[in-house]
Amino acid sequence: MTDQQKTPYELLGGEAVLRKLTSRFYEIMDTMPEAKGIRDMHPENLRGSDEKLFMFLSGWLGGPQLFQERFGHPRLRMRHFPFAIGKSERDQWMLCMVHAFDDLKIEEPLRSELLHSLLNLADHMRNKEDNDSGAS
Repeated sequence: MTDQQKTPYELLGGEAVLRKLTSRFYEIMDTMPEAKGIRDMHPENLRGSDEKLFMFLSGWLGGPQLFQERFGHPRLRMRHFPFAIGKSERDQWMLCMVHAFDDLKIEEPLRSELLHSLLNLADHMRNKEDNDSGAS
C-alpha cells in the first residue's frame, strides 16, 4: 500500500501515535499559561476529554469510528455550543495542537496538512462574535 492509499490515521502512526498526540495536547493545555482560557472550559480531570478527543480524531482521520460507535454522530458545534468560542479560544486550542505535533515530531507534509484541517475544524467551532480591534 502506498502512502497515497493510506488514511491520515495510518500515516500518523495509528492508535499508538494518536494516543500520544491527544495526551500531549492535554498536558500542554494543562500547563501552558497561554491556554488558560480553554483549560478553564474543561473539567479538572482531563482524562475523559483526552479519551473523547482520541476517539473523535480516530474516526476523523480515517481510523476506527470509536466516537460515533459510542456516542453517535459527533455534532461538534452542538456539543461545543455551551462554551463561548471565539478567535482567542480557537487560537489557544491550535497552539496546544501545534506544540503537540512538534513534540511528537510529526513530519511534513502530513504535519501541515493535518494542522490546516484541524484549524478549519477549530474555526468551525467558533460561536461568538469577536470584537476585532485589528489584532488577531
